[in-house]
Amino acid sequence: MPTTEVILTEKIASLGAEADVVKVKRGYARNYLVPSGKALEVTPVTLRRINQLKAKRAEREAAELNESEELARRINKLKVTLTIATGETGKAFGSVTTKDIADKLAELGVEVDRHRIELERPIKEIGTQEILIKLHHDVVAKLNLTVQSTQEEAAPAPAEEEGFKAKPKAKHTK
Repeated sequence: MPTTEVILTEKIASLGAEADVVKVKRGYARNYLVPSGKALEVTPVTLRRINQLKAKRAEREAAELNESEELARRINKLKVTLTIATGETGKAFGSVTTKDIADKLAELGVEVDRHRIELERPIKEIGTQEILIKLHHDVVAKLNLTVQSTQEEAAPAPAEEEGFKAKPKAKHTK
């Protein structure tokens, strides 16, 4: 397949960021990237424009980093509590997933993509855990998460009075 080089004018997930010179199939460049303004053909004139695109990219990346650092400071201060259903033995019926954590954070006014929350496996234990949230390739926040049970501790049975014990139930015989 014939390829051509283009200069990206905006960030494209599968190719790169602004000011990157990438090789793509000629038809993709001619039919989609160049007409939609997402890329420029490599010419002497456009090569001079790379510096403007690099400045735009640096500005965007700096803004993303500052935003991520601010969000990380907010998340590090939070103490989140989630409740899950458990049986009498304390074993969880369900689990806490990244979606549950992201939904709880959204209720608290902190928007985080669930794919950025790092869990090795869903949480099925009751207790306190530290969850890592990767907000940027240089910024990781630590969330204190407490998982509680919906099952309230059963009240202990009242102690039997001395000398007064319950009679065993009579068996019915035919």
